[in-house]
Amino acid sequence: MHKSRWIAGGLAAAVAASLTACASSSPEGASDDNALTVWVMGDSSANFDELVAPFEKKSGIDVETVAIPWDAIDQKFTTAVASGDGPDLLQIGLSKLRTFADSGALLPLDKETVADYPNLDSSNFIPGVAGEATAIGGDVVSLPWVADTRVLFTRTDILAEAGIDAPPATWDELRADALTLTARGEGQYGYYIPQWDSALPVVMTWDQGGDVVNSDGEIDFDTPEFEAAVDLYTGLYADGSVPTNSDFDQTQGFVSGVAPMLVSGPYLAAAISDAAPELDGKWTVTTVPDAAAGTSLLAGSNLGVWADTDNEDGALQLLDFLSDPETQIAWYELDGQLPTVTAALEDETLMADPLVATYSEQLADARLLPLVPNWDGETGKALLDALNAIVLNGADRDATLQTLFDTTTGTPAN
Repeated sequence: MHKSRWIAGGLAAAVAASLTACASSSPEGASDDNALTVWVMGDSSANFDELVAPFEKKSGIDVETVAIPWDAIDQKFTTAVASGDGPDLLQIGLSKLRTFADSGALLPLDKETVADYPNLDSSNFIPGVAGEATAIGGDVVSLPWVADTRVLFTRTDILAEAGIDAPPATWDELRADALTLTARGEGQYGYYIPQWDSALPVVMTWDQGGDVVNSDGEIDFDTPEFEAAVDLYTGLYADGSVPTNSDFDQTQGFVSGVAPMLVSGPYLAAAISDAAPELDGKWTVTTVPDAAAGTSLLAGSNLGVWADTDNEDGALQLLDFLSDPETQIAWYELDGQLPTVTAALEDETLMADPLVATYSEQLADARLLPLVPNWDGETGKALLDALNAIVLNGADRDATLQTLFDTTTGTPAN
């Protein structure tokens, strides 16, 4: 299924035109004293430059975009905190929100601070991405930028050739279908598990009806539901249904058909459409498979203002621009990132895209990973290390899981 490009040029041009019309007296360029530096994650800096061009023309503020690789952000942020030399505005993955907030480097975005920026009112954002996903200890230090929820991608053409008439609706069906698809021949698989994705086993636990946080607000993997999730996770490997090489490329694997089913986020749809437009109509997305539940991950990124910025008003102006519904829709079309603003996500034309309709449906049943300090480097890493040791290195399951329990149990998650 192909993500439409109905707005790639048109809406971006409309945004530019409307902002330019409001800015006839604004300077065309910006001085060194009227500039902002923005850190964006990954490789989306060129698209971001295009997105903010109307803002630059209207405000006269020059925006310098710095692309930070996802695997380099921790070191970059730590260095900036130590030196005090950070950006004016920065993208924050939700799994890193608590770590960044605890550093004290982010400007509190209380009601008084954002009062003059109407797009920053919390009521503008879709339920679930405000509140717990923006505040730590009750203090709002970031605002939603893009939403991400995991859905099931399937190559419907390949499934049909294998006698499977619909994407699997349950995890048991997925495991059975993956085994059928693996039987296509050597080098063929049914499903792909990213060895770096600590969210997937948590999602599987939620779907078994459990949680990884106990009633005391602490991490606790030692539950029957987590054991069931481990059975599913390791069973897919035991069946030979997933590739074991760590450098497997999920986009290429899906496009080639080597791995025709996987759980991923909306960004993958844009990657597939760009890489293989000829597959239009031969793939689709559905909500994650059910077990006791069909809960998926609520992820994405927020934007925060550096507490020591020399241009707080400019940073808040840019944040307000990025939270405008039209800007949010334009960003989805430019970069495949799902809006967090209700008016954008509910836009009639956007919702006509069946991919967006599925994302919206899944967002209604999605949860955050536990907001523990340094999930990626500690708790989530321990989880992946344990599972990868079992499925890739043949480590003893019981002993390895016990080490995971001993290492992580009691970690505060609120």
